[in-house]
Amino acid sequence: MLNHPLAARLRQLKLSGMLLSLENRAAQAAEGQLGPTEFLALLLDDELERRNQAKFGRALKESGIEEGKTLAQFDFAAAPQLNRTLILELANASFVARAENLLLCGPTGTGKSHISHALAFEALKRGHSVWVRPAHRLLADLNAARADGSYRRRFTKLCSLDLLAIDDLGLRPLSVQASEDLYEIIQERYERRSLIVTSNRAFHEWPEIFSDSLLASAALDRLTHHSQTILIQGQSYRQRGRRKEEALIAPPAETA
Repeated sequence: MLNHPLAARLRQLKLSGMLLSLENRAAQAAEGQLGPTEFLALLLDDELERRNQAKFGRALKESGIEEGKTLAQFDFAAAPQLNRTLILELANASFVARAENLLLCGPTGTGKSHISHALAFEALKRGHSVWVRPAHRLLADLNAARADGSYRRRFTKLCSLDLLAIDDLGLRPLSVQASEDLYEIIQERYERRSLIVTSNRAFHEWPEIFSDSLLASAALDRLTHHSQTILIQGQSYRQRGRRKEEALIAPPAETA
């Protein structure tokens, strides 16, 4: 409604949510369904809704949560040993409010990352600050921040997030510096903020991940205190998909 007397003022005040709904709300008011206070209240609600959606969109983009990795799109039938009830309970993000950790362990391709992203998404929807990052990328970026003087700011950010999800820990060996940085993150967040960690390594293999067995022991001690550990077993989703594709394109067996 470009010609409405309020349109120019709304644009000047950058109230685009109110501007977009102005035509419908004005029509309602003209039909006698809304009084002046009701008209204003609904316009304000429209503006707040638009701002909240924009804020969530920015947070989602910054979070690193991958599109499509939601609980609704997770194939629980392909992971029958997984406690679906527990996962759905974790989706309320109460573990984040309690500053508890969640450790998802199991072979590659069994859905650990999907569950991690999905639970992070649920936490984000509930207003928590969330980041999801592969372990090697998170630690490489943190180390690179030393060169441009932004290390302290970035480290503080990692420690202040309500939920930090570290994906694929142990997929690549950690350098001495990366081991120390990871331990410092775990130590700083201990009993203050939640962590989700996914790994294809069993706990007894953690000394192989860290460059220092003492650091590995101390990190694991803090991670497993006030935590839940979920073991996801089974065949790789990707390998199951590959075998299905091969079966579809395989030539029919010759008959004698």
